[in-house]
Amino acid sequence: MTKSKPIGLGWRSSTLFIVSTVGIGLFTDLFLYGLVVPILPFILEDRISLPEDQIQSHVSALLAAYAGASVLFSLPAGVIADRTSSRQLPFLIGLVALLGATLMLFLGQTTPVLVVARVLQGTSAAVVWTIGLALVLDTVGPGNLGKTIGSIFGFISIGELAAPVLGGVVYKKAGYPGVFGLGFGILAVDFIMRLLLIEKKVAAQWDVNSEESDGMGEEQDGNVGDEEDANEEEPLLRKKEEDSYKVPEGQSKVVKGFPILYCLKDPRLLTALLLAFNQATLLAAFDATVPTEAEELYDFDSLKSGLLFIALVLPYLLLGPIAGWLVDRFGPKPAAVLGFGYLVPVLILLRLARPGGTSQIVVYCVLLALNGIGLAVIGSPSIVEASTVVQRYAKANPDFFGEQGPYAQLYGINSMVFSLGLTLGPLVSGGLRSSFGYGNMNIVIAMLCLVTAILSCVFICGKPKILKGN
Repeated sequence: MTKSKPIGLGWRSSTLFIVSTVGIGLFTDLFLYGLVVPILPFILEDRISLPEDQIQSHVSALLAAYAGASVLFSLPAGVIADRTSSRQLPFLIGLVALLGATLMLFLGQTTPVLVVARVLQGTSAAVVWTIGLALVLDTVGPGNLGKTIGSIFGFISIGELAAPVLGGVVYKKAGYPGVFGLGFGILAVDFIMRLLLIEKKVAAQWDVNSEESDGMGEEQDGNVGDEEDANEEEPLLRKKEEDSYKVPEGQSKVVKGFPILYCLKDPRLLTALLLAFNQATLLAAFDATVPTEAEELYDFDSLKSGLLFIALVLPYLLLGPIAGWLVDRFGPKPAAVLGFGYLVPVLILLRLARPGGTSQIVVYCVLLALNGIGLAVIGSPSIVEASTVVQRYAKANPDFFGEQGPYAQLYGINSMVFSLGLTLGPLVSGGLRSSFGYGNMNIVIAMLCLVTAILSCVFICGKPKILKGN
C-alpha cells in the first residue's frame, strides 16, 4: 500500500529548506552553548550557593563535561547514523537532548543536575554536527559542498561569537527567565524545522526527480581541485590512485566496527582535521579575548563588546559563500594555504590595538574585520577535503564501508576535533594573554596558522608536483 504524498513535499524536501534546517540546528547548538557560559558563575553562586573560591573550578568542570560528552559521543553518533536508513530521526533525538539540557540548566538546583545537563548538551552537539553535516552532503553532493558549508559557517559564526555577550546582556536586563526564554524560543523554531524536513531519498518515493534536481547522482566524485586530476594521463593515474585507496583484507574487529578509523592513516585526512581544529581554536580565541581586551582598552561593557563582534562576523557572513564557491571551483588547497597564510600578518597586526578614543576603536574594528576575511576563507577547505578523501575510500571499497559510506562517522570525528578546538581555544588564548599580553598571544596563534598553511601546501589535495618529483 503506497503512502499518501506529504503536504508541502516540494519545499520540505528542497535543498534550501534542508540546508537551512541544518544551519539553524548548528546555530542553535552554538548559540545555546555560548548563551549559557557567561551565566554559569551566577547559577553556581545564586542557586547552588557555592563559596566564591570554588566557582571557577566548578565552571571549568561544567565546561569539561560538555566537551567530554561531545568528544565521547561523536563517533558513535556517526556509526549509528551510517547504519540507519534515515538521518532525520537521530537529528530530532539530538534536539530532544538539547531541550532536556536547557530545562535542567534552567531549573537545576544541585551541582550533579547541572553536570548532567552539560553532558546532555555535549551529546546533542555531537549528534547535530555529525548528522547535520552528513545530511548536507546527502543533499547538495560533493561538488557543491564548499559554498554550502561556507554559507552555513558564516551564519552559525554569529551564534558562536555573539551569544556569550548577548547572554550577559540579557541576564543583566531580564535575569534567568530572559536568557532561557530566548533559548527556548530558538529551540522551538529548530524543532519545527527538523520535524517538517523530508530527506531527498525519502521524497524520491513520490517524486523521482527530487534527487536528480540537485545533482546527487553517483557520477559526482568530489575530486574537485585535486592536482592528480589535472593531468593528461588520466586512465593510468586513476587506476593507480584507486588501488592506493583499497583496504586490505584482514582488518581488526575495531576497524570493521568503525571503518572510518582506517582512513585516518591518510595524511590528507589528518591535515583536513587539523584545519577544523585550528578553525575552531581561532573562533574560540576571539570569543574569549575580544570582550576582555575591549574592556581593558576602552572600558567597554558587555553590550559594546558585543557590538565589536559585528566587525569580525560581517566579513565572515558576506564572504563565506564566495570563499566556499571558490573551494568548489579550484579545490581546497588554495583556500587553505592562502587563508591561513593571510591570517598570519593580520593576527600579528592586532598588537596595534591601543587605549584611546574613537579613532583607536575604529582601528581595532578594522583589524577585526581583516581577521574576519581570513576566517571566511578557511571555513570550507577542511570539510571539502575530508569528504573528498573519504569518498575515494568509500568508492574503492563499497562492501567495507557499506551502502551509505562512512560520512557520518567522518563528521563525528570532525565534531570531536572541532569541539576540542572550541574547548582548548579559550584556555590557551586566555592563558597566553594573561602571561604574555594580547599582542604576543596573537603572535603565537599566527605561528600556528603559518604551520597550518605549510602543512596544507604539502598535504591538502595531495603533494605538489615539485615534491612528488623529489
